[in-house]
Amino acid sequence: MDLQLLIVTAAVSFILAVLAGPLCIPLLQKLKLGQQVRGEGPQGHLKKAGTPTMGGVVILLAFTLAFVKFSVVNTEFYVILVVTLGFGLVGFLDDWIKILKRRSLGLTSLQKLLGQLLFSAVACWLLIDSGHSTALSIPGTSFSFDWGAWFYYPFIALMLLAISNAVNFTDGVDGLLSAVSVPAFGAYALIAVQATQFPSALAASAMAGAALGFLVYNAHPAKVFMGDTGSLGIGGAIGMIAILTKHEFLFLIIGGVFVIEMLSVVLQVLSFKTRGKRIFKMSPIHHHYELSGWSEWRIVGIFFAVSLILAAIGLYLDKGL
Repeated sequence: MDLQLLIVTAAVSFILAVLAGPLCIPLLQKLKLGQQVRGEGPQGHLKKAGTPTMGGVVILLAFTLAFVKFSVVNTEFYVILVVTLGFGLVGFLDDWIKILKRRSLGLTSLQKLLGQLLFSAVACWLLIDSGHSTALSIPGTSFSFDWGAWFYYPFIALMLLAISNAVNFTDGVDGLLSAVSVPAFGAYALIAVQATQFPSALAASAMAGAALGFLVYNAHPAKVFMGDTGSLGIGGAIGMIAILTKHEFLFLIIGGVFVIEMLSVVLQVLSFKTRGKRIFKMSPIHHHYELSGWSEWRIVGIFFAVSLILAAIGLYLDKGL
Protein backbone atom coordinates (compact mmCIF):
# COMPACT_ATOMS: atom_id res chain seq x y z
CA MET A 1 0.00 0.00 0.00
CA ASP A 2 1.21 3.49 -0.81
CA LEU A 3 0.29 6.88 0.57
CA GLN A 4 -1.65 7.68 -2.59
CA LEU A 5 -4.36 5.17 -1.68
CA LEU A 6 -4.63 6.66 1.82
CA ILE A 7 -5.06 10.12 0.32
CA VAL A 8 -7.66 8.90 -2.18
CA THR A 9 -9.61 7.14 0.59
CA ALA A 10 -9.56 10.27 2.77
CA ALA A 11 -10.54 12.46 -0.19
CA VAL A 12 -13.47 10.24 -1.18
CA SER A 13 -14.70 10.13 2.42
CA PHE A 14 -14.36 13.92 2.69
CA ILE A 15 -16.34 14.49 -0.52
CA LEU A 16 -19.05 12.05 0.56
CA ALA A 17 -19.43 13.84 3.91
CA VAL A 18 -19.59 17.25 2.22
CA LEU A 19 -22.20 16.01 -0.27
CA ALA A 20 -24.24 14.27 2.44
CA GLY A 21 -24.47 17.41 4.58
CA PRO A 22 -27.02 19.33 2.45
CA LEU A 23 -29.11 16.16 2.17
CA CYS A 24 -29.06 15.15 5.83
CA ILE A 25 -29.28 18.52 7.59
CA PRO A 26 -32.67 19.53 6.07
CA LEU A 27 -33.97 16.02 6.81
CA LEU A 28 -32.88 16.27 10.44
CA GLN A 29 -34.59 19.68 10.64
CA LYS A 30 -37.76 18.32 9.08
CA LEU A 31 -37.86 15.45 11.56
CA LYS A 32 -37.32 18.00 14.36
CA LEU A 33 -34.22 16.19 15.56
CA GLY A 34 -32.91 19.19 17.49
CA GLN A 35 -30.26 19.28 20.20
CA GLN A 36 -31.42 19.22 23.83
CA VAL A 37 -29.04 21.48 25.79
CA ARG A 38 -28.15 20.74 29.44
CA GLY A 39 -29.27 23.50 31.76
CA GLU A 40 -26.12 23.13 33.87
CA GLY A 41 -23.85 23.69 30.86
CA PRO A 42 -22.43 27.05 29.73
CA GLN A 43 -25.28 29.54 29.44
CA GLY A 44 -24.03 30.60 26.02
CA HIS A 45 -24.97 27.15 24.73
CA LEU A 46 -28.67 27.65 25.42
CA LYS A 47 -29.02 29.45 22.10
CA LYS A 48 -27.85 26.26 20.38
CA ALA A 49 -30.99 24.40 21.46
CA GLY A 50 -32.85 23.10 18.43
CA THR A 51 -29.77 22.87 16.20
CA PRO A 52 -30.05 19.57 14.30
CA THR A 53 -28.17 16.74 15.98
CA MET A 54 -27.42 13.10 15.10
CA GLY A 55 -25.23 14.47 12.29
CA GLY A 56 -22.83 11.68 13.15
CA VAL A 57 -24.75 9.62 10.61
CA VAL A 58 -23.00 11.74 7.96
CA ILE A 59 -19.60 10.78 9.38
CA LEU A 60 -20.44 7.09 9.71
CA LEU A 61 -22.01 6.93 6.25
CA ALA A 62 -19.06 8.61 4.52
CA PHE A 63 -16.58 6.51 6.50
CA THR A 64 -18.35 3.22 5.77
CA LEU A 65 -18.76 3.80 2.03
CA ALA A 66 -15.12 4.84 1.56
CA PHE A 67 -13.76 2.10 3.83
CA VAL A 68 -15.80 -0.69 2.20
CA LYS A 69 -14.85 0.56 -1.27
CA PHE A 70 -11.07 0.55 -0.77
CA SER A 71 -10.35 -1.95 2.00
CA VAL A 72 -9.63 -5.66 1.71
CA VAL A 73 -12.11 -7.91 3.51
CA ASN A 74 -10.61 -9.84 6.41
CA THR A 75 -11.02 -10.18 10.17
CA GLU A 76 -9.49 -6.76 10.76
CA PHE A 77 -12.04 -5.25 8.35
CA TYR A 78 -14.98 -6.79 10.23
CA VAL A 79 -13.62 -5.89 13.67
CA ILE A 80 -13.33 -2.22 12.70
CA LEU A 81 -16.86 -2.13 11.29
CA VAL A 82 -18.37 -3.96 14.28
CA VAL A 83 -16.89 -1.57 16.83
CA THR A 84 -17.28 1.67 14.85
CA LEU A 85 -20.85 1.08 13.70
CA GLY A 86 -21.79 -0.76 16.91
CA PHE A 87 -20.67 2.09 19.14
CA GLY A 88 -22.28 4.50 16.67
CA LEU A 89 -25.55 2.59 17.04
CA VAL A 90 -25.38 2.93 20.84
CA GLY A 91 -24.85 6.66 20.36
CA PHE A 92 -27.72 6.81 17.85
CA LEU A 93 -30.11 5.23 20.34
CA ASP A 94 -28.90 7.66 23.02
CA ASP A 95 -29.50 10.64 20.72
CA TRP A 96 -32.89 9.33 19.62
CA ILE A 97 -34.17 8.92 23.18
CA LYS A 98 -32.98 12.43 24.08
CA ILE A 99 -35.00 13.85 21.20
CA LEU A 100 -38.00 11.57 21.65
CA LYS A 101 -38.34 12.44 25.35
CA ARG A 102 -37.09 16.02 24.89
CA ARG A 103 -34.44 15.79 27.59
CA SER A 104 -30.64 16.10 27.75
CA LEU A 105 -30.20 12.50 28.96
CA GLY A 106 -30.87 9.53 26.70
CA LEU A 107 -29.80 6.00 27.57
CA THR A 108 -28.82 5.40 31.18
CA SER A 109 -25.10 5.00 31.91
CA LEU A 110 -25.65 1.28 32.47
CA GLN A 111 -27.48 0.84 29.17
CA LYS A 112 -24.71 2.62 27.24
CA LEU A 113 -22.08 0.58 29.07
CA LEU A 114 -23.81 -2.72 28.28
CA GLY A 115 -24.21 -1.73 24.62
CA GLN A 116 -20.54 -0.85 24.28
CA LEU A 117 -19.50 -4.02 26.13
CA LEU A 118 -21.60 -6.12 23.76
CA PHE A 119 -19.82 -4.85 20.65
CA SER A 120 -16.45 -4.95 22.43
CA ALA A 121 -17.10 -8.62 23.26
CA VAL A 122 -17.89 -9.40 19.62
CA ALA A 123 -14.65 -7.68 18.59
CA CYS A 124 -12.66 -9.65 21.17
CA TRP A 125 -14.19 -12.90 19.94
CA LEU A 126 -13.17 -12.09 16.36
CA LEU A 127 -9.65 -11.18 17.47
CA ILE A 128 -9.26 -14.37 19.51
CA ASP A 129 -10.39 -16.41 16.51
CA SER A 130 -7.82 -14.66 14.28
CA GLY A 131 -4.89 -15.22 16.68
CA HIS A 132 -4.38 -11.54 17.48
CA SER A 133 -1.23 -10.90 19.53
CA THR A 134 -1.83 -10.32 23.23
CA ALA A 135 1.52 -8.60 23.84
CA LEU A 136 1.67 -4.97 24.94
CA SER A 137 4.59 -2.63 24.29
CA ILE A 138 5.74 0.63 25.85
CA PRO A 139 6.01 3.54 23.35
CA GLY A 140 9.54 4.68 22.55
CA THR A 141 11.15 1.61 24.11
CA SER A 142 11.87 -1.99 23.15
CA PHE A 143 10.08 -3.22 26.28
CA SER A 144 7.02 -5.39 25.87
CA PHE A 145 5.14 -7.88 27.99
CA ASP A 146 2.49 -10.53 27.47
CA TRP A 147 0.23 -11.52 30.36
CA GLY A 148 -1.91 -13.69 28.13
CA ALA A 149 -5.47 -13.61 26.85
CA TRP A 150 -7.11 -13.56 30.29
CA PHE A 151 -5.53 -10.16 30.97
CA TYR A 152 -5.34 -8.73 27.46
CA TYR A 153 -8.94 -9.05 26.27
CA PRO A 154 -10.59 -7.57 29.39
CA PHE A 155 -7.95 -4.82 29.13
CA ILE A 156 -8.80 -3.89 25.53
CA ALA A 157 -12.55 -4.06 26.27
CA LEU A 158 -12.03 -1.52 29.06
CA MET A 159 -9.74 0.44 26.76
CA LEU A 160 -12.48 0.73 24.14
CA LEU A 161 -14.94 1.93 26.77
CA ALA A 162 -12.49 4.49 28.15
CA ILE A 163 -11.45 5.84 24.75
CA SER A 164 -14.98 6.11 23.38
CA ASN A 165 -16.12 8.00 26.46
CA ALA A 166 -13.02 10.24 26.44
CA VAL A 167 -13.78 11.12 22.82
CA ASN A 168 -17.42 11.70 23.78
CA PHE A 169 -16.35 14.19 26.47
CA THR A 170 -14.40 16.15 23.83
CA ASP A 171 -17.54 16.86 21.82
CA GLY A 172 -18.75 20.01 23.54
CA VAL A 173 -17.73 22.99 21.41
CA ASP A 174 -18.58 23.59 17.74
CA GLY A 175 -16.07 21.73 15.57
CA LEU A 176 -13.82 20.64 18.43
CA LEU A 177 -14.03 16.86 18.13
CA SER A 178 -14.08 16.95 14.34
CA ALA A 179 -10.90 19.05 14.30
CA VAL A 180 -8.80 17.32 16.96
CA SER A 181 -9.61 13.81 15.68
CA VAL A 182 -8.08 14.45 12.24
CA PRO A 183 -4.40 14.56 13.36
CA ALA A 184 -4.94 11.51 15.58
CA PHE A 185 -6.42 9.45 12.75
CA GLY A 186 -3.74 10.74 10.39
CA ALA A 187 -1.01 9.53 12.72
CA TYR A 188 -2.60 6.11 13.13
CA ALA A 189 -3.01 5.82 9.35
CA LEU A 190 0.76 6.18 8.92
CA ILE A 191 1.48 3.84 11.82
CA ALA A 192 -0.89 1.23 10.37
CA VAL A 193 0.91 1.36 7.03
CA GLN A 194 4.22 0.68 8.77
CA ALA A 195 2.61 -2.18 10.70
CA THR A 196 1.14 -3.56 7.42
CA GLN A 197 -2.33 -3.30 8.92
CA PHE A 198 -3.92 -2.09 5.70
CA PRO A 199 -7.61 -2.10 6.73
CA SER A 200 -6.64 -0.05 9.81
CA ALA A 201 -4.73 2.42 7.65
CA LEU A 202 -7.67 2.83 5.28
CA ALA A 203 -10.16 3.08 8.18
CA ALA A 204 -8.08 5.83 9.80
CA SER A 205 -7.86 7.69 6.49
CA ALA A 206 -11.58 7.31 5.83
CA MET A 207 -12.48 8.56 9.31
CA ALA A 208 -10.10 11.53 9.01
CA GLY A 209 -11.72 12.49 5.71
CA ALA A 210 -15.24 12.07 7.08
CA ALA A 211 -14.48 14.17 10.18
CA LEU A 212 -12.94 16.90 8.05
CA GLY A 213 -15.93 16.89 5.70
CA PHE A 214 -18.33 17.10 8.63
CA LEU A 215 -16.34 20.05 9.99
CA VAL A 216 -17.58 22.08 7.01
CA TYR A 217 -21.00 22.10 8.68
CA ASN A 218 -19.93 21.66 12.30
CA ALA A 219 -17.53 24.63 12.56
CA HIS A 220 -18.77 27.57 14.65
CA PRO A 221 -21.56 28.49 14.37
CA ALA A 222 -22.51 24.85 13.85
CA LYS A 223 -25.29 24.03 11.41
CA VAL A 224 -25.43 20.50 12.80
CA PHE A 225 -24.04 18.54 15.75
CA MET A 226 -22.68 15.02 15.48
CA GLY A 227 -24.29 13.86 18.74
CA ASP A 228 -23.27 10.64 20.46
CA THR A 229 -23.88 8.90 17.14
CA GLY A 230 -20.70 10.49 15.83
CA SER A 231 -18.60 10.80 18.98
CA LEU A 232 -19.03 7.18 20.10
CA GLY A 233 -18.45 5.97 16.54
CA ILE A 234 -15.25 8.00 16.27
CA GLY A 235 -14.11 6.78 19.69
CA GLY A 236 -14.77 3.16 18.79
CA ALA A 237 -12.87 3.52 15.52
CA ILE A 238 -9.72 5.09 16.92
CA GLY A 239 -9.67 2.72 19.89
CA MET A 240 -9.96 -0.32 17.64
CA ILE A 241 -7.29 0.96 15.27
CA ALA A 242 -4.92 1.50 18.21
CA ILE A 243 -5.53 -2.10 19.27
CA LEU A 244 -5.15 -3.62 15.81
CA THR A 245 -1.89 -1.80 15.14
CA LYS A 246 -0.54 -2.96 18.53
CA HIS A 247 -0.02 0.64 19.62
CA GLU A 248 -2.46 0.55 22.51
CA PHE A 249 -0.42 2.65 24.94
CA LEU A 250 0.64 5.10 22.23
CA PHE A 251 -2.95 6.35 22.25
CA LEU A 252 -2.12 8.11 25.53
CA ILE A 253 0.07 10.42 23.44
CA ILE A 254 -1.59 10.52 20.01
CA GLY A 255 -5.00 10.82 21.65
CA GLY A 256 -3.64 13.07 24.37
CA VAL A 257 -6.34 15.71 23.92
CA PHE A 258 -9.01 13.08 24.58
CA VAL A 259 -7.09 11.83 27.61
CA ILE A 260 -6.81 15.34 29.02
CA GLU A 261 -10.53 15.94 28.50
CA MET A 262 -11.40 12.76 30.40
CA LEU A 263 -8.89 13.43 33.18
CA SER A 264 -10.35 16.90 33.69
CA VAL A 265 -13.75 15.33 34.36
CA VAL A 266 -12.31 12.68 36.71
CA LEU A 267 -10.23 15.23 38.66
CA GLN A 268 -13.17 17.63 38.90
CA VAL A 269 -15.44 14.94 40.34
CA LEU A 270 -12.80 13.61 42.75
CA SER A 271 -11.91 17.09 43.97
CA PHE A 272 -15.51 18.06 44.56
CA LYS A 273 -16.38 14.81 46.34
CA THR A 274 -13.29 14.78 48.57
CA ARG A 275 -12.65 18.51 49.17
CA GLY A 276 -15.92 20.14 48.20
CA LYS A 277 -13.98 22.33 45.76
CA ARG A 278 -13.79 22.41 41.98
CA ILE A 279 -10.46 22.55 40.13
CA PHE A 280 -11.96 23.95 36.94
CA LYS A 281 -14.77 26.41 36.34
CA MET A 282 -16.47 23.59 34.51
CA SER A 283 -15.43 20.26 33.07
CA PRO A 284 -14.57 18.90 30.55
CA ILE A 285 -11.67 21.32 30.32
CA HIS A 286 -12.77 23.01 27.09
CA HIS A 287 -15.71 24.46 29.05
CA HIS A 288 -13.25 25.86 31.60
CA TYR A 289 -11.56 27.86 28.87
CA GLU A 290 -14.92 28.82 27.40
CA LEU A 291 -16.01 30.28 30.75
CA SER A 292 -12.61 31.98 31.01
CA GLY A 293 -13.50 34.05 27.96
CA TRP A 294 -12.00 32.04 25.13
CA SER A 295 -14.02 32.03 21.92
CA GLU A 296 -15.03 28.70 20.43
CA TRP A 297 -12.75 29.38 17.46
CA ARG A 298 -9.80 29.93 19.79
CA ILE A 299 -10.49 26.75 21.76
CA VAL A 300 -10.74 24.67 18.59
CA GLY A 301 -7.63 26.26 17.08
CA ILE A 302 -5.44 25.71 20.15
CA PHE A 303 -6.75 22.20 20.85
CA PHE A 304 -6.17 21.29 17.19
CA ALA A 305 -2.58 22.57 17.41
CA VAL A 306 -2.02 20.49 20.56
CA SER A 307 -3.49 17.43 18.83
CA LEU A 308 -1.20 18.00 15.85
CA ILE A 309 1.88 18.24 18.09
CA LEU A 310 0.92 15.13 20.04
CA ALA A 311 0.33 13.21 16.79
CA ALA A 312 3.83 14.22 15.63
CA ILE A 313 5.33 13.09 18.95
CA GLY A 314 3.51 9.79 18.63
CA LEU A 315 4.92 9.25 15.16
CA TYR A 316 8.39 10.09 16.43
CA LEU A 317 8.09 7.53 19.22
CA ASP A 318 6.95 4.91 16.74
CA LYS A 319 10.33 3.62 15.66
CA GLY A 320 9.18 2.67 12.22
CA LEU A 321 8.85 6.34 11.23
